[in-house]
Amino acid sequence: MICSIKNLPFFCSWSGGKDSCLAFYYAVQAGGKPCRLFTMLSEEGDHSKSHGLPLRILEQQAASLGVPLITVAASWEDYEKVFIGQLREFKAEGIEVGVFGDIDLEEHRQWQENACAAAGMDAYLPLWGKSRQRVVTEFVDLGFQAVIVAVNEEKMDRGYLGRVLDKQLMLKLAADGIDVAGENGEFHTIVTNGPLFRFPVNLKINGFKPVGQHCFVEFD
Repeated sequence: MICSIKNLPFFCSWSGGKDSCLAFYYAVQAGGKPCRLFTMLSEEGDHSKSHGLPLRILEQQAASLGVPLITVAASWEDYEKVFIGQLREFKAEGIEVGVFGDIDLEEHRQWQENACAAAGMDAYLPLWGKSRQRVVTEFVDLGFQAVIVAVNEEKMDRGYLGRVLDKQLMLKLAADGIDVAGENGEFHTIVTNGPLFRFPVNLKINGFKPVGQHCFVEFD
């Protein structure tokens, strides 16, 4: 894991949520050169693997940030092989660093570093080692806007779906005993506006969709 990204071309592992967005922002602020947003999709290729976001909304985010979005569909069985294969293509294009938004989950950091190393690249994790509270506070204080779009119903109520992640909601999450960053899989977000965004992402929520223990926002 490198400490400096200044002047280095990078891709950002892009979930569309708050952590990847904040990591992208800090990489740009540190002088990195953004070349690609990279999102892994479901096998059907119509929504993101992690957050269940429709491809068209991810494309809106990329257009607003002015960075090309690269997507690849994969099953969980071939996820790692497909991921590393795309990183090797990035490396061949001259991209040297992968930016990731993980905060403190060691197994995630190791996987990302190993995947980058397999492609001859370095990993950059600008949020690493910060407290979860600090990460979310910085995200909100910088003026980013995010909406909760998925919850694990074994850990929190679906009533949180569609709510904006702001200081008031942070207090409610903490009062309800929910990790404010959702780092244990409690919830996922989508970023709709903020620094570096040239225009807001337009969301129209049209109900909820339960999938196993999770529940996702559905969009028009």
